[in-house]
Amino acid sequence: MSTKKLSAAEKRKRLEALFHETKTFYQLKELERLAPKRKGIVAQSVKDVLQDLVNDNLVSQDKIGTSNYFWSFPSSALQSRKIKIEELHEEINKLKEKIADQQANIEKASGGREDSAERASMLKTLAEAEALNKRNEEELKRYRECDPVTLNDKGY
Repeated sequence: MSTKKLSAAEKRKRLEALFHETKTFYQLKELERLAPKRKGIVAQSVKDVLQDLVNDNLVSQDKIGTSNYFWSFPSSALQSRKIKIEELHEEINKLKEKIADQQANIEKASGGREDSAERASMLKTLAEAEALNKRNEEELKRYRECDPVTLNDKGY
């Protein structure tokens, strides 16, 4: 075919297409001979690409005797894609339910947070306390070098 480098995804598509076009089974050695001639896939990468397809359930593998056979039919690929779509739809539904639950929790948690004079005064008191704490921390940092414990640790 072409001499340009193929991406892993393109190799996967081409090898799967080889199975679907021929609608037969192969051993690894046969695929390593056919794939470079018919689909332009380098013989050294056929094994890795084939293993990826097997791992993704796009190509089936069976050991008969001492030989491993590989096959994939268009109908089996369609079935595996339908199953994957169903799984993804189920996951979407679960996530939608989770989102709805979280929205309900947010509404429940924000129920007691209506703006009121009491809440405003409490928020103001909190802000003042945080500012005072920050000022005290900064003052403490300034005096830290004169801290007796720190001086003892330094050996003075």
